[in-house]
Amino acid sequence: MLSYRHSFHAGNHADVLKHTVQSLIIDALNEKDKPYLYLDTHAGAGRYQLSGEHAGRTGEYLSGIARIWQQDDLPAELASYISCIKALNPNGMLRYYPGSPLIARHLLRADDSLNLTELHPSDYPLLRNEFQKDARARTERADGYQQLKSKLPPPSRRGLILIDPPYEIKSDYQAVVKGIQEGYKRFSTGIYALWYPVVLRQQIKRMFSDLEATGIRRILQIELAVRPDNDQRGMTASGMVVINPPWKLEQQMNHVLPWLHQHLVPTGTGHTKVSWIVPE
Repeated sequence: MLSYRHSFHAGNHADVLKHTVQSLIIDALNEKDKPYLYLDTHAGAGRYQLSGEHAGRTGEYLSGIARIWQQDDLPAELASYISCIKALNPNGMLRYYPGSPLIARHLLRADDSLNLTELHPSDYPLLRNEFQKDARARTERADGYQQLKSKLPPPSRRGLILIDPPYEIKSDYQAVVKGIQEGYKRFSTGIYALWYPVVLRQQIKRMFSDLEATGIRRILQIELAVRPDNDQRGMTASGMVVINPPWKLEQQMNHVLPWLHQHLVPTGTGHTKVSWIVPE
C-alpha cells in the first residue's frame, strides 16, 4: 500500500519509547570493542521537520518528545537518546526529530555498520541523501523483511535488528513474526527489537502467541500506554518486543518507564509494563 508516512507521527510517545529502547541497546553493544551491524528494516526518511506540513499538522510531538527533552530531572537511561535530539537541535529550539537511522548514526562507532531499507518512493530518496556521505551506511529501496534473509548473519556475529513496519495491513502482524523466524534461523545471537502499536489488543495477543510458538527464548515485552484499551479508532499504546535483550535492559526500563509515563501522560491514564513473553 505504501501510504504510511512516519513524518505525521515523528516524535510522539511511541517514538519516545522506541528510541529509548533502541539507544539503550546500542549503549550495551558499545560496551564491547568488537564492531556490529545495525539493520533497520523499515527505516523511513531519517529526519523529520517538526514544523513541516506533516508533523505540524498533527502536532503529535508536542505530547511526546517536546515534554521531556529539556527536563532537569532526566534519568540517566535517557542520556544517549536525548543527546541525539540535542545534536540535531543545537540552538535549543525543537525543529527536527531523528528517526531510528539517525539515532543509530549518532551512537554507532567508526567501525560499526548500518544497513537501512525503505520502500516508500518519497521517503527513500530522503534517506539515501541523508546517508550518502556516511561510509558506514548502506541504503536500499527494498523489502525490509528480505534483509533478514540476505544480510544475516553479519561477519562480526554481533548486531541489532530493528523491525518497525507501518502495520498498514493486518498481515503485517504475521509478517513480522515470520521475518523474525527467518532472521533468527540465520543469526540466533542477534538482538531483535520489534515495535508494535496497540490499536486492537487482540491483534497483539495473537502476535505474541505466534512468537511463543516459534520456540524462540528470551523475549521481553516493554509497553507504554497513554490511554486504556478500547474499541475506538486510534492507538492507545505502543511497545517493544526485544529478543536477546542486553542483561541490563529489563532493569533500566523498569526504572525509566514510570518517569516517562509521568511526563508524557500527566493525567495518569494508561499503564507501563515490562514482562517476559518467553523467559530464558
